[in-house]
Formats: sequence, C-alpha cells, structure tokens
Amino acid sequence: MEGSKIRTALEEMNENGDGAFKRKESQFRKFIEPGGRFPPEAGRYHLYISLACPWANRCLAVRNLKGLQDIIGLSVTHPTWQRTRPDDPNDEHTGWVFASPDDPPFTSSTGFGSFPPHGCIPDKVNGAKSVRELYEKAGDTFGKYTVPVLWDKKEGTIVNNESAEIVRMFNSAFNDFAKHPELDLYPEPLRKAIDDANAWIYSTINNGVYRCGFAQKQGAYEEAVKELFASLDRCEKILDSQKLIAGDALTEADLRLFMTLIRFDHVYVVYFKCDRQFIHQYPNLARLTRDVYHTPGMAEAVDLYHIKTHYFTSHPKLNYYAIVPVGPPEWWKTPA
Repeated sequence: MEGSKIRTALEEMNENGDGAFKRKESQFRKFIEPGGRFPPEAGRYHLYISLACPWANRCLAVRNLKGLQDIIGLSVTHPTWQRTRPDDPNDEHTGWVFASPDDPPFTSSTGFGSFPPHGCIPDKVNGAKSVRELYEKAGDTFGKYTVPVLWDKKEGTIVNNESAEIVRMFNSAFNDFAKHPELDLYPEPLRKAIDDANAWIYSTINNGVYRCGFAQKQGAYEEAVKELFASLDRCEKILDSQKLIAGDALTEADLRLFMTLIRFDHVYVVYFKCDRQFIHQYPNLARLTRDVYHTPGMAEAVDLYHIKTHYFTSHPKLNYYAIVPVGPPEWWKTPA
C-alpha cells in the first residue's frame, strides 16, 4: 500500500477544515453465524487486542464474562506504538506491535521512556510483529490498522474489526461452547433501550473524549466538551432511578460506557482536556463504574498500566517526551 494512504486516528479530521475529529468506520464486517462462511467453532478464531484500547478492551471483557477463554485465542499488543516497518526509513507509520513478556522495555517512537511489556501476549498464530502485518495478510486496502481484530485461523483472514459487532457475536454465536451461555448482554426486552443508549453514548462519550483530545481548533474542542459533559450529566440522571443504563440488568450499553469511565480520571481529564469534572465526582457514574468492575471476569480485562502507558507514550504530537502522569487513586477497586 502507498504510504500516503496509511494513517492513524490522529489524521482523521473533517474535510471542511473545522478542525473536528471524525472517526472512519471499520472495514472488515463479516459475521460468525451457523451455516455461514464463518461458522462458530471452538479453537478456530483468535482475538487480537490492546488492553489500552477501549473498543478492543470491551471485546476481551465479553470473552471473559461469557467464559470463552478456552474457545477463542488471544494476543495482546504492547501499549506503546512503534514503527511498524522499522527497517524502512521512508515508512514512518507507528502503530500496534507485539511483544513477549520477557522482551526488553520499549521506548516511545521518539526515543523517550522505558516501558516494559508487562501483560503482553505475542502472536503465536501468524507470527506477526505488528497488527499492520495482519491487515496486509488479509489484503487490506484501507490503511488503518486498528484493534480489535477477530481472525479466522482456517481461512487466514480477518473476519471482523468492528468492536460492536464482535461483542454481539461473542454474546450469542458461541453459546454452545460458552461457560456462561445464560448471560445475555443484549436481551430482547431491552434491545430498544440498549440501541438508543448506544447511539448517543458512542457519539458523545466514547468517541466524544477523542473529539475533545484530537480537535485541532478551539471551537471544535469546546463543542465536543459541551456534548461530552451534557451526556455524562444525562447518564447521571438516568442512574438516579435505575441501577444500570438500560435497566437493572448488565448489558452491552453498560460495558460501552464503562470502558470510557474507567479511563476518564487517569487519562481523559488530563490528556484529552476533559477537565470539567472527574468521574469519581459523579455519585451514580462512580457507583456504576465500581459495580461493573466488580462483575466476575471484568477486573481481569482492566489493565491501568497498559491504558496509561499507551495514551501518554504513543502520540508525540500530544506528549513528545512520553511522560506518564502518576494519576489519582484507583477508586473503583473499592466496592460501592
């Protein structure tokens, strides 16, 4: 692929020049379903993630909650972006790369810091050194090498790289193999409430923090901040009268929100300038964060080292020297 087509999220801006961040849609959108090209099978599929990425992290969370650890394999990238073609001086792309836990520490792409590969799991399926290699093996022509990646070992290709769809597949497609098939994160009676909540939570909160952090003009930033905190206030009000976002049962809407909330006080307040209020200052949102975190299987999917290390060491435009803030206490570890 031509180098001019390769990009990361930082380059995805509105074409009208208003300085607003506009995320592009995922490109691999096949589904695991009985009788289809990709039927549900134990051991056939492999999940590639970063523990830092909220989109990929919720796929891991559902894998854990459903009890699919022995059914779907896992590889975990290093949190700090690296050059994906280090031997090519003309290719400056940085992105997700793999490491083994016993590898020496990485530095940032600008040569600062020392970041050990704690919690990393190398790619033992394809032997890839970077997520970019997986996309190239799958014949990608889009040029954005994101996680999560759901890989089919049989055909040697990417099934899907859209986290929302992977979550749905993990929730239902593998129930014949799951340890917890009874858990339904998208139950029929709550689907309208879940879909409605997902729509505005994604645009103004999940993606909203990125619209704040990646904005290149003051007006775009201030509009994103306004919408972000209006939606957080909306969540707080909803939780006055019910335990969770779509009702009193844990659903994918709660996981979608949780992945932003758990990162907020340590990363988004500082790094993305979302500094009007901390999540721990919202009584109901703090309670929800604690409740979801203490759901069996969820804590194992949350790695604050990966979260903080990635954000503060991977974007030289935002933090050239890769200094990682100490941050506040991990208040969510104390049950509500």
